[in-house]
Amino acid sequence: MTDDIIDYAKLVDRAMRGVLRDSLEIARDQGLPGDHNFYITFETQKAGVDISSMLVAQYPEEMTIVLEHQFWDLDITDESFAVTLSFGGKRERLFIPFDAVTAFVDPSVKFGLQFGQEEGPGITQLDNEEENTESNEVSAETTPEDSAADFSSDDGTVVALDNFRKK
Repeated sequence: MTDDIIDYAKLVDRAMRGVLRDSLEIARDQGLPGDHNFYITFETQKAGVDISSMLVAQYPEEMTIVLEHQFWDLDITDESFAVTLSFGGKRERLFIPFDAVTAFVDPSVKFGLQFGQEEGPGITQLDNEEENTESNEVSAETTPEDSAADFSSDDGTVVALDNFRKK
C-alpha cells in the first residue's frame, strides 16, 4: 500500500475496537446492565497476551472468555485489558491486548464485532438460527472443559450464542 492511500479498514478496525474498550469500561464502572454479557475471543499466541501456561496448553491458538456474573479486577488501558476469571474454581488473571481480540459478542442484544478479517472488520446482527458447536469458549462460570459455540461459521459470519447462555 502506498503512503497516499487512506487505510479505511485500519481506521474502522480501530474505531470498532473502541466500541469493545468502551463496553468494557461500562462493565467496569457500572457492572453489566440487564442481561448483557460479553463473549470475547482472542488469539492466545499474539504478542502481549499473558495467560497461564495451562490455558495456553488447552487453547493453543484461540480462546473465548465470557464476562457475565463472575469476573473481577477489570482493568482497561488504551491498548489492552486485564481481568480475573475463575477456571475450575481457581482464579486466574488474563492480560489481553485489544489487537489480539478477534471477536466481541453481546448475545443479549444480538450484537457482534469481528476483527482482523482480510476484507476488514465487520459488525454483525446475530441470528438465532445459526450455530456452530465446535468450541474454544471458556465461561467465567464454567470449567475449561465446558464449552459452547464458536463465533464464526465457514463463511465468516458471527453466530448466535443464546442457546449456550445460562437462563
